[in-house]
Amino acid sequence: MKCKQAFMHGPFDLRIEEVELPPLRKDQVLIKLIACGICQSDVECFEGKSAEGRYDLGPYTPGHEWVGRVTEIGEDVTSIKVGDKVVGDCVLPCHQCANCKDGKMSSACLNMREVGFRPDSPGGFGEYMILEEAYTHVIPEDWSDEIGIFVENFNVGYWGVWGNGCNPDASDDCVIIGGGPIGCSASMVCATSGATVIVVDPVAARRENAMKYGATYTVDPTAGPVEEQIKALTNGRGASVVIECSGNDVGIASLFDIAGHSARVGVVGHSIGRKVPVEIGKTIWKTLHIAGSGGTTNWFPRTIRFMSKIKDTYDFKALVSHYYKFDDLAEAMKMAQNKELSRKVMLTFPE
Repeated sequence: MKCKQAFMHGPFDLRIEEVELPPLRKDQVLIKLIACGICQSDVECFEGKSAEGRYDLGPYTPGHEWVGRVTEIGEDVTSIKVGDKVVGDCVLPCHQCANCKDGKMSSACLNMREVGFRPDSPGGFGEYMILEEAYTHVIPEDWSDEIGIFVENFNVGYWGVWGNGCNPDASDDCVIIGGGPIGCSASMVCATSGATVIVVDPVAARRENAMKYGATYTVDPTAGPVEEQIKALTNGRGASVVIECSGNDVGIASLFDIAGHSARVGVVGHSIGRKVPVEIGKTIWKTLHIAGSGGTTNWFPRTIRFMSKIKDTYDFKALVSHYYKFDDLAEAMKMAQNKELSRKVMLTFPE
């Protein structure tokens, strides 16, 4: 079967090509893409600013924020049927290596694959994709396409807050660094716990948008020292929970300043491939508890259940700022690069 897929060959080299799909294995499903979001991780790989995208191994098909419909299943597939509306994991563990058998998270897998970042794991920038049943998850039929593409985003924010032990409750002052889609996801999760939520972002439109997605207050880091602004909003204590979602060097460095004593810190935003100067000594004197958030383990089902509970409270569709047909991928990527104008850019595919 032939279909169109996009391939990242290198920085600023993204091409739509026609390919022949391989036959399904017994444990796989064939998925007709409905929509796919463009993540800032995709943009950074496109710009050559991130080492996560492995085009050094060969051209690969990006896209890890997708929703689609199953059109064919392998003979051993039992939990998914033709016609199901599905989403899928991004980080794929082997379940066989020493780390997997030791119960470590997916990103610890010694044979890890990553959908949309490597030649061996084609993503959602294409008309069809193939994925194993184990990594494919059915979502409610009445969910909008926008909710579907946000499952992976929300999964990252949800895990960054709860999966690594930040565990906010109503007594906490939670600071979210970055008001993009993942920052808004983390904000919604923290708000659901009853915590005070403060979102830090230099872009006015993103600060305004964050107020619709759980933020109690927002802070403009260009308006003055962020540490002082956060102290003013927390009675001088600083943040008790910090979730870094920007992946920005300045944002990452600031978390050591704005965290209060004994704060729980979740580092979610990607900065792979570069080193960020930070005042690491503050982790000692503030007794900070810092956890990275590089992958999740069996978390998508929880994410889908969580989103089902809040989908009528928050308008996920409004998080999408621009829609482009797949054939207009070049224009879509150009818009996704513009953080001032775009929030989430979504690719759509013909029925």
